[in-house]
Amino acid sequence: MGFQQTPQANRLHIAFFGRTNSGKSSLINALTGQETALVSEQSGTTTDPVFKAMEIQPLGACVFIDTAGFGDTTALGALRAGKTRSVLDRTDIAVVVFAEDGDFSEEKQWVDTIRRRGLPLLAVVNKSDALPDPAAFAERVRKEFALEPVIVSAVRKTGMQDIREALTRLIPEDFEVKSICGHLVNEGDTVLLVMPQDIQAPKGRLILPQVQTIRDLLDNQCLVLCATAGKLGQALDALQQPPALMITDSQVFAEVYSQKPPQTRLTSFSVLFSRYKGDVDAFVEGAAAIDRLRETDRVLIAEACTHRPLDGDIARVKLPRLLRKKAGEGLSVDVVSGVDFPKDLSPYALVIHCGSCMFNRKYLLSRLAGAREAGVPMTNYGVAIAKLTGILEKIDY
Repeated sequence: MGFQQTPQANRLHIAFFGRTNSGKSSLINALTGQETALVSEQSGTTTDPVFKAMEIQPLGACVFIDTAGFGDTTALGALRAGKTRSVLDRTDIAVVVFAEDGDFSEEKQWVDTIRRRGLPLLAVVNKSDALPDPAAFAERVRKEFALEPVIVSAVRKTGMQDIREALTRLIPEDFEVKSICGHLVNEGDTVLLVMPQDIQAPKGRLILPQVQTIRDLLDNQCLVLCATAGKLGQALDALQQPPALMITDSQVFAEVYSQKPPQTRLTSFSVLFSRYKGDVDAFVEGAAAIDRLRETDRVLIAEACTHRPLDGDIARVKLPRLLRKKAGEGLSVDVVSGVDFPKDLSPYALVIHCGSCMFNRKYLLSRLAGAREAGVPMTNYGVAIAKLTGILEKIDY
């Protein structure tokens, strides 16, 4: 896919951390060749994280994240630091910028935090044009942090290619974008997509998972047929042979399963994205908690989108209805969207997450890790619906 077609959620996320006025924003501008980040001599110019999607060779499609500088001891600085820490949840590679001699106490805290997260880490010595002895400064960073720093000057735009090459070497092995459907199809397979066009996908629009799945199937040299749930029977009749695979909107799982030819495999867009963006085996394991739900329990439903709630909304209406039918009408259900996600998951018996087409894989996996740490099972919309309708063991994922 080209630059304009690569969704931000599928890009390599590279976050820059460093003291205020260490030159993070200038460094990003030098790397991108654009005035991507606001630059000022005044301390604390960058407040909320700034995300910029770019195409940088040899990295490819990526997102640079400019964060607020640490070292600000004001009350506002503490809030900014919290925003900066939250960026780690979606970071694929962390860049720590060193530019001033000192005790490195702040840098040590951040490097330790990044290493505890298991993130690839690059040290950059910036402002080499102003440092008395850049090589000696870099040697100190090397000894104190066991990192091999790249020496650059954002002002003079020197060392930019060295950074790009160093970042390329740090790309996580599991980052490479996988095929959404490649594990279920072969070249030449006919695949039937069941795509209800409702309030979630109004006239003139397809939702992102549908678009990305169609493209992935074409990349896998499949024959793709699309139909709404109401035309499913006609679509099947139009085929000389049953399709190798059917992919449906999870909300009509039961309806589609009842019409599925015996030899045809079945899955849903949400289930596919639970593998593509997360850990489908963990989500299937988490779905077992549905059988243990009681009406005195509390369930968290989390969606990546921040759309205005609509009548018949899956998170606020359809999933809660299915859950209460299973566990009892007294079951409590909380719904969060976008980046809102509780730090404390202990009150919940189960977390159900959307397919996360708007999040990068690192962000969803960080939420899954948080749920595991809290001892709270987590599953996915499609997996949960398949479980609640009694067909989880009969679908493919």
